[in-house]
Amino acid sequence: MKSDVGHVTRGSVFDDPALFDASRGAELKMRATLLLGLQQWLNESGLTQVAAAQLLEVTQARVSDIKRGKISAFSLDLLVRLAQRAGLRPELRLAA
Repeated sequence: MKSDVGHVTRGSVFDDPALFDASRGAELKMRATLLLGLQQWLNESGLTQVAAAQLLEVTQARVSDIKRGKISAFSLDLLVRLAQRAGLRPELRLAA
């Protein structure tokens, strides 16, 4: 039986070429960063899911998806808009 013990991912799992091509991995890393920021904001805000939903202009079910980390439920552009509405000031930096 062959073991994958020698396979080590450095950094993010989204950087692993065995799992994601580079462009898909880059998008997923951005989405994950935004989703984690929104989760932290929700946890620190003290808002109920209903109040957060009103502020973010989404349904309470969408806030629940954020809290549960359902990355597949959100596009990159929606996460950027939600982060902006939460006052998180999302930014993008490019590196060569």
